[in-house]
Order: sequence, then structure tokens, then C-alpha cells
Amino acid sequence: MDDIAALMLQVDWGADEALAEAPVSRLRADPVAPAVITPPAAEPARAGQAVSGTAADARARAEALAAAAETPEALLAALAAFDGCALRATAANLVFFAGNPSAELMLIGEAPGADDDRAGEPFAGPPGALLDRMLASIGLDRTQALLTTLIPWRPPGGRPPTEAEIALCLPFTLRHIALRAPRRVVLMGGLAAKVLLGRARPRRGDWVTLAVPGLADGVPALAMAHPATVAKSASQKRDAWADLRRLRRALDADRAGMNTPL
Repeated sequence: MDDIAALMLQVDWGADEALAEAPVSRLRADPVAPAVITPPAAEPARAGQAVSGTAADARARAEALAAAAETPEALLAALAAFDGCALRATAANLVFFAGNPSAELMLIGEAPGADDDRAGEPFAGPPGALLDRMLASIGLDRTQALLTTLIPWRPPGGRPPTEAEIALCLPFTLRHIALRAPRRVVLMGGLAAKVLLGRARPRRGDWVTLAVPGLADGVPALAMAHPATVAKSASQKRDAWADLRRLRRALDADRAGMNTPL
């Protein structure tokens, strides 16, 4: 197998990033050692395993840190310092939010993709470009929405996050919603809808109340397909356009002071 074929095989297996500072030759008898990197205070855990303590301890610490954050800035600092989720050790960047932090509309995606991980922002790369076109079709742009993700770190190779990883990140996501207190939330992708709505998941196109600790009345939420999914299917494009029109009508009714049914 030549070098190009070997690299393509690695890409097919999901290895799309190099984690070492310098390449290591596996063909030389005396391979050059990579540059020494000083490890963090806590050694990184294996994928899906908490860095310190039990999973229950890590979840309790996540809940306590999230609850103690009184501002989005404090929440970001708490999330950056949280060492209970192993995804932190393998991701390039923490992905917290993009767009307008004071917007009344919040868009919540799933886990960051490779482009999001490199940019440190949600909805980057081709899916983000498609999202921009979707928003523009109903007269919106990123200055009128706050964009975030269900999981703040990209799982290795772009795999789906585990239930344990979701449980560790969920307190921060819910606190983020509570601190921003948006008027409407759009859940982009099946995973975001499944985790945040649970049994309250609506029929496609219906608004439903998303229960959020700290928000007494919850927040109206609409579940729709993620842009990465929309790009792959004509039927998804039709459904997404119908959902976007529902969102536009709801925003117009909010602006007019009308009470729209959920």
C-alpha cells in the first residue's frame, strides 16, 4: 500500500485530524521522538470515561457548576474548567456559541462537526453556509439568532456522543438556555430534539414547550432537521422549508404581540 492509499484508508476510518504536535515516522529503525508536551494537571481519560471520580460524581459537579453560573460568561468559564468529560481532551476547541448573544431566537444543533471544532464556533463550514441560506430565505441572518450546540466538544472522528457524554454536558446546555432566556428555540437535528424534549417530542412542524430549569414557563421549541441532513435529501428540503415558514410566522406573531398556540 502506498502512502496516499494509507492516508485515504485513515480518512475512511474517521481519522481526520493529527493529534500530535509533530509527525512520527513508523518506518525508521530509530524513529524521532515527538516534541514533549507538558500534560495537564489531570490526565486525560479514555473516551467515554470521566477524568476523575465516578460518573455520578462528574454529573453532580457539572450540575453544581452550571447552577452556580449567574451569567453566560461565567457559564463559559465553568465549562472550560470542567474536566469531567473526556471529550475535552480530544477536541481542538470548546464550541459555545455564535451569532447575537441577546437574540430572542436560539438555534441548538447537535455535536460540533470537524469545521465547528476547528473554528471554535457552531454551524461552521458547509452546513453553516446552508443554514445561512435557510435563514436568509425567511429574512433572517446570524445577527438575529444565537447559535449553539447540545454538546460543546466534538467527539473523536465525528462519532455520535454517548449517553454518558450527553448527561455530563446537558446541565450546561440547559443553564445556557435559562441564562439567555430566548423567546423561541429551534432544535436542529434529531439528537437535540430527543435529548431536550424527550417524551414531549412533537409531531413534525408542531411547537412544544421545552421545560428549562430557571424558566418558569419554559420556552416554545420547534424541532427541524439539521442543515447537514437537509443537504442530502429533497424531501428534507421540502420539510425544512415548511418548518422555516412556521418559524417566520411565529416570529411575526411575537413581534405583533399575538399569542401563538403551541
